[in-house]
Amino acid sequence: MPKKNKPVIYQMLPRLFGNTNEHCIPNGDISENGCGKMNDITPVVLDSLKALGVTHMWYTGVIEHGHATDYSRFGIIPDNPFVVKGKAGSPYAISDYYDIDPDIAVDVPNRMEEFENLVKRTHAAGMKVLIDFVPNHVARRYHSDVAPKGIEDFGQGDDVTKFFSPTNNFYYITRQQFEPQFPIDGYVEFPAKASGNDCFTAFPSRNDWYETVKLNYGVDYGNGTCHFDPVPPTWMKMLHILRYWASKGIDGFRCDMVFMVPVDFWEWAIPQVKASYPEILFIAEIYNVDSYREFLSRAGFDYLYDKVNLYDTLRAVQCYHVSAAKLTDCWQRIDGIQDRMLNFLENHDEQRFASGQYAADANKVLPSLVVSATMSNSPFMIYFGQELGEPAADAEGFSGLDGRTTIFDYWSVPTVRRWLNSGKADGGRSFTSEKNLRAIYSRVLNLLNSEVPLYDGEFFDLMYVNFNNPHFSPHHNYAYLRRKDDEVILIAVNFSDEARSLQINIPDLAINMYGIRPGIRDAVELISGRKDKVTVSAEHPFSTHIAPWGAVMWKFSATDNEKRGTKHAGTKPVGKSVKNITPQKKRKTANK
Repeated sequence: MPKKNKPVIYQMLPRLFGNTNEHCIPNGDISENGCGKMNDITPVVLDSLKALGVTHMWYTGVIEHGHATDYSRFGIIPDNPFVVKGKAGSPYAISDYYDIDPDIAVDVPNRMEEFENLVKRTHAAGMKVLIDFVPNHVARRYHSDVAPKGIEDFGQGDDVTKFFSPTNNFYYITRQQFEPQFPIDGYVEFPAKASGNDCFTAFPSRNDWYETVKLNYGVDYGNGTCHFDPVPPTWMKMLHILRYWASKGIDGFRCDMVFMVPVDFWEWAIPQVKASYPEILFIAEIYNVDSYREFLSRAGFDYLYDKVNLYDTLRAVQCYHVSAAKLTDCWQRIDGIQDRMLNFLENHDEQRFASGQYAADANKVLPSLVVSATMSNSPFMIYFGQELGEPAADAEGFSGLDGRTTIFDYWSVPTVRRWLNSGKADGGRSFTSEKNLRAIYSRVLNLLNSEVPLYDGEFFDLMYVNFNNPHFSPHHNYAYLRRKDDEVILIAVNFSDEARSLQINIPDLAINMYGIRPGIRDAVELISGRKDKVTVSAEHPFSTHIAPWGAVMWKFSATDNEKRGTKHAGTKPVGKSVKNITPQKKRKTANK
């Protein structure tokens, strides 16, 4: 049998990643601020990301979307800037589902070839490729100039006199012109179409998804009825789009806002795609825990975002003094499907961990990182620049100073620019603090697929036997076991500004379930590489010291490791930085 794999996903916007302009101006256009290209993602870059521990690259914003840049000389219809967010536009306002966005191509007429070469380079580096599938809405102006013969545009042939028709692709606000609650010039839409966030009015506000148009999957939002037989035209068009991109050799789709599309569509479409491409992954962006099981068992998704469960809880522990003991609720709420979650601390929708709106200090990330990455066998995702402590401290234009890296503007990301170092991808211009943080991420991410208990192991929560432990703070500390066969890893984290010397109780239940022979064990702390002897017993607590905002992962044999030996996979020190592998203090070099 092939070795199991824990997907480690790296989300990247090529538009931003390769942009090395150090003098971007807010609201600058592409000529002023520049734009990263797919060709900037070279074999050198990919090899470095593979060494970081990445297994899957999620290229965000590669499909053509609305933007203010004029590419009419290449046969691409210009977008009206009043119905585009920012100069670069939202990657989620798709204007041509069959094309690559011209912004990220060096040679615009050959943009699809550049994308296909990027897929090949990524595969050659030993990683897989994910792209977005945006099923709920399209850009205000949608037209494909490269669609295969016989494929009609969305909206072509719609009966615009009806709010809803089972054969329409859009919803129409009949007898009303599109008039958003802000000035627009030179754009006429009559009748108005419903906006993507289920805004069924001709008068969307700035806070609505006014740059998008809602797609009709056969649900009449006027009376709540569903019309799925015969199969709606939108279903057929979307299935063709999924198969089209699968044929390009990609390995999976991150599916946007899946709960805004009927489950019936996914139940119909995903098996048909997998029939031809059985290894392709479908990852769902979803925000309702009560719907998780339906989208796994019925809709057929491989993995789901666990944003409103684990992510929100970790953020509450980090920022709002919520007890670390609440993390137990996270796995209990999704018991049985933990391994089907996608865990993360950052993505394009969320505020950066190091931002002033979140933790305000990248060196506090280790406990959240370890819990999110190792609590189950599920995939883990990071957002480009996260591993460098990117604070998103710029007000880029349409995206203001909000703790997020813009997806709407032409911009350059400072920490990534320094690490990229004119294409060397060696961190040659990175601050010392950025290099140290990346070493921590590299250590943790590489452990995920080198330590069997972390990608194919069982989970045992130790909190219930430590609530009344005077040498353990359930408000600040969280502890659990991961185990596979004879290998056991005790993981403990510290959400606190104070160092902790913990005495962690391990119950008889865990000792017996895992066949642990009580006694003294040789152990290795996987994050730092430090070796020591530890006592493992239900009668004697497990002793460990944890730095402020630190974590430990003690690996030992369940049986007599003097006879069996202890594997120390993944414990080689990371150069000179191993002594700083837990953020014991804020480094003075942070701003050099």
